[in-house]
Amino acid sequence: MNFAVLAQGGGDGTKVPDPERKAPPKLATAVDTVLGIVGWAGTAAGVAGVLITGTMMAVSMKRGEGSEHMSRLGMVLGGCVLVATAGPIITFVFQPGTE
Repeated sequence: MNFAVLAQGGGDGTKVPDPERKAPPKLATAVDTVLGIVGWAGTAAGVAGVLITGTMMAVSMKRGEGSEHMSRLGMVLGGCVLVATAGPIITFVFQPGTE
């Protein structure tokens, strides 16, 4: 039996189950809570990273040491951009509500 026949109902009168494509409400609520906490933690880590990198730059300048703090700052800011755009990127790729 090929897939086209199965998709139309099995060929012998039986119906192929078509499950609902939505998560159960309790699971959706739990996942939203976890994602909110992870998003908040990512934002807090980004702010802490910028503050720590800025502090290290200021201390190095005062001591007269040259170091590669700009590359660290670039990496921290790149991480901040990634955390900030993760939701919109996933929404754009998967476009919820369309089937």
